[in-house]
Amino acid sequence: MLVLGINAYHGDASAALLVDGQLVAAAEEERFSRIKHCAGFPRLAVEYCLEAAGARVEDIDHIALGRDPKAHLGDKLLYAMTRRSPAGILKGALGSRDPKVHLGAALGVDPKRIRAASHNVEHHRAHLASAFFPSGFDEAAVVSIDGFGDFVSTMWARGRGNKLEILRRVSFPHSLGLFYSGLTQYLGFPKFGDEYKVMGLAAYGQPELSDKLRQVVSVKDGAFELGLEYFQHHTKGIAMTWEGEPRYGTINSERLVDLLGPARSPKSRMEDRFKAVAASVQAVFEEVYFELLTTAKHLTGAPRLALAGGCAYNSVAAGKIRPKGLFDDVFIQPAAGDAGTAFGAALYVYHHALGNPRRFHQTHSYFGPAFSQETIEELLRKEQVPFEVLPDADLIPRVARAISEGKVVGWFQGRMEWGPRALGNRSILCDPRRADIKDIMNERIKRREMFRPFAPALPVERVGDYFEQSAPDPFMVKVYKVRPERRAEIPAVTHVDGTGRVQTVAAQENPRYYALIQEFGRQTGTPVLLNTSFNASEPIVCTPKEALDCFLRTKMDVLVLEQAYLERGQVPRVDQSSPAAS
Repeated sequence: MLVLGINAYHGDASAALLVDGQLVAAAEEERFSRIKHCAGFPRLAVEYCLEAAGARVEDIDHIALGRDPKAHLGDKLLYAMTRRSPAGILKGALGSRDPKVHLGAALGVDPKRIRAASHNVEHHRAHLASAFFPSGFDEAAVVSIDGFGDFVSTMWARGRGNKLEILRRVSFPHSLGLFYSGLTQYLGFPKFGDEYKVMGLAAYGQPELSDKLRQVVSVKDGAFELGLEYFQHHTKGIAMTWEGEPRYGTINSERLVDLLGPARSPKSRMEDRFKAVAASVQAVFEEVYFELLTTAKHLTGAPRLALAGGCAYNSVAAGKIRPKGLFDDVFIQPAAGDAGTAFGAALYVYHHALGNPRRFHQTHSYFGPAFSQETIEELLRKEQVPFEVLPDADLIPRVARAISEGKVVGWFQGRMEWGPRALGNRSILCDPRRADIKDIMNERIKRREMFRPFAPALPVERVGDYFEQSAPDPFMVKVYKVRPERRAEIPAVTHVDGTGRVQTVAAQENPRYYALIQEFGRQTGTPVLLNTSFNASEPIVCTPKEALDCFLRTKMDVLVLEQAYLERGQVPRVDQSSPAAS
């Protein structure tokens, strides 16, 4: 049975394909279109998923769309009739089309040839399914927290077996995600998906404005409510663009400026008061976030938690769940944002709607395209780039040595990652022992804000040696405290508050990446690498050509494309037909 999941006409458009309950392919449209957070219909991602499975669109049995415009229609009508609400609040609810029509139009196929049954899955049910069904938990508390989707911002459920039991929800106009996004705009970060910048900035300030921000959002009855006078989404509405690069208008009203002072202009100097705002935003967010998780515990009594929705990307908060003792184990969907609703919608249909048993446990995120060595070598010859082809026995020690010498390495191998994190297949790798590496990275490649941290990657069995928690995190979705005695050893991946957003690497999930980290540890005594995404002001690279282009236009020192090794200015130009280049 083939179930195609789709997130369309919203930010982070994506597709995911289940074959008999197993995830065989998943990708965001941005990786193919090269438009960050690409909205619209994920035509290229759908085509990739079908190609990866060796399937045609006619072979699909079920299509699942991670939106249901008719969900909570009564609530929408009641809200529109009883309040001064924006004119577009019902837009889409009364004019939705069969997903087969969208799919046929995108792929140039007559919808009548598509035999699949169509399903609209409510947005938060898709999030919940993406968290629980691949978690490996037989039973769990399940929570989805984001901006808005189908008139809801937060949903609690109990996951048991192949079913989800919805227990409670928070509806429009109240949203914890909207609170964070609005303050992100206030701090001068206007682009869709910029919230992670506030999380990094928060470590540089003190939460001295928390009392003021509790007027903007506050805990109430096991959930929360917004101070609506500080927002305008419920009255004027927010202009949104969901084609190409997603954009949205101003979230907050002028009352926020009255409360906090003038907003920061993009790219202006980061004053101390803005650092205090960021710290206070994070602190108040966490107060509400943990109230929601406490409610999940009370509603279910479950010892395990599965979490999704855009707010699940707040890795600082996520790293505090275990130490607070609320849950013994936590699974956070690595594609927790709206891209993950494609996967979740497919899972919801396969398990909850159709009653099929669970067969898939997500232990890695490598579900994107891969490229053969032959394809890579053909590209390098065409581009007339000198290279060597090395077996791993030679390549891995050489790469480890290059990193130990302070070189910046582009590392491209295997299947591309699903979700926003580079996890060792489309990564840039550096030496975490160098205190100056952040400056080097920003000068040569990233050119990003200096307050944003870089992430450490290390073998799963060594995490407790370097961090105050020892639980594995293969998806880089939690921030842990670095042990005080280790902070001077790995300064490049230790944030100003003594933390790191860790990636644990297991040999069985990514053997080459694991071997490289181990070899670096053998050579240096520090089995940790700085891992950041392979990109430069663009989506993470997908193809070898994109990786090569990024390498050539930046100042990376080394590029590894599977077995091909390139070093800037040092690899001798050889006859491209010779054995050394083949």
